[in-house]
Amino acid sequence: MLLQDVGTMSPAQLDAIDRRSLLHPFTDLASYKRDGGRTLVGAEHIYVTDSNGHEMLDGMSGLWCVNLGYSQPKIAAAVAEQLSKLPYYNSFFNCTTDTTVAMTAALSRVLPPGFNHVFFTASGSEANDTNIRLAHRYFDLIGKPNKKAIIGRRNGYHGSTIAAASLGGMRDMHKQFSLLPYAHHVQQPYAFKEAGEQDAEAFGRTAARSLAAKIDELGADNVAAFIAEPIQGAGGVVIPPESYWPEVGRICRQRDILLISDEVICGFGRTGNWFGCQTYGYEPDLITFAKAVTNGYQPLGGVAVGDRIADVVTSGGGEFAHGFTWSGHPAACAAGIATLAIYEETGIVERVQRDTAGYWASRWRSLAEHPIVGEARAKGMLGALELVRNKPGRERLDQDSRAAIFCRDTAVGNGLVVRQVGDVVISAPPLIINRAEIDMLIDRLTVALDATAKRYGVAGG
Repeated sequence: MLLQDVGTMSPAQLDAIDRRSLLHPFTDLASYKRDGGRTLVGAEHIYVTDSNGHEMLDGMSGLWCVNLGYSQPKIAAAVAEQLSKLPYYNSFFNCTTDTTVAMTAALSRVLPPGFNHVFFTASGSEANDTNIRLAHRYFDLIGKPNKKAIIGRRNGYHGSTIAAASLGGMRDMHKQFSLLPYAHHVQQPYAFKEAGEQDAEAFGRTAARSLAAKIDELGADNVAAFIAEPIQGAGGVVIPPESYWPEVGRICRQRDILLISDEVICGFGRTGNWFGCQTYGYEPDLITFAKAVTNGYQPLGGVAVGDRIADVVTSGGGEFAHGFTWSGHPAACAAGIATLAIYEETGIVERVQRDTAGYWASRWRSLAEHPIVGEARAKGMLGALELVRNKPGRERLDQDSRAAIFCRDTAVGNGLVVRQVGDVVISAPPLIINRAEIDMLIDRLTVALDATAKRYGVAGG
């Protein structure tokens, strides 16, 4: 089959090939083989269109990555120009490309102070694998070779390679492979589910202190790092209480534990600042980035390395025996340079902080009045709805998250892409969304909530 044949294929033909041949990530493969799914064929601004001509407002920015929407010709032109000039070269063996170097310089302008070195990968998963290697190498070089344990959080997400998934705390993923022996997990700051009788701020400190307890259990001399997302994205947009991150930062500094901020979702304006660590005011040692760094136009990820780590690993110790074929790929870096230029030229991050995020939060939180919404939480351009049958008791509508799945599917049918995580419906729209489009998103989601309430017999829906 030739590429030019794709445009002549019917939706039924596309569906048949898809179900017969393509293995989808995070998908019930037997169910998909039987029932099929949705094939996207076009996009413009913040809307995507499937093979049946159904247009949807993309309330998930692709997969948390298309922050600037789908109509950015400058990024496409930058990639095309790079492909015509130098489509590929590697960064191994004392080589690199001019575009890779330029991307490093572009990133240094927007990273927090104290981050002047970058290691490139093709994804966030690979970047978090790299974080393990960097943390272990750092402590080896300063004479603390026993510091190997890395602590993550239950329900955290750091990627799907064996190493990255071990750092993450997704139980369903862990059932399907053997975790790395030095990966450990502590309580997540999920107040709606776990605070009990504590108020949110007290609970934030309790959740943070579970990290201290785990470090003390393992022995600080055996622990290399703590890794966490500023806001847990794939775990259900878990927004920590304000008391959480200051206590985590204190614990890590006090016990000589590296702090890894996984900014794959939260970076590049999603929380209202360039990076989520800036939103919450903590200072990490390593920053994981990917996704929105190229607006989804090319696969690019990496680790921003704090100066105290970089000074050690660049001062001796021989070869850093780690890398990827696509580390610093010139076409991906060209996309990154163009994307960062658009962020800076348009002032989109500042606009989100000044205006868009406030309006988004106000409209999103208004959904808390709906009879099946137990909590509507928002931060930056992120939102989550906890679906319940009974608000005081927080009883769920159905088993196995079926109510949230129904709500998500109803929204998609009504022209809105949202995501379901457990009993939570989440959204992370492109940063360029305007107020009228936010209103449209809320209206379409309300229709889905009403239909869900009706299906489950909840009065008022």
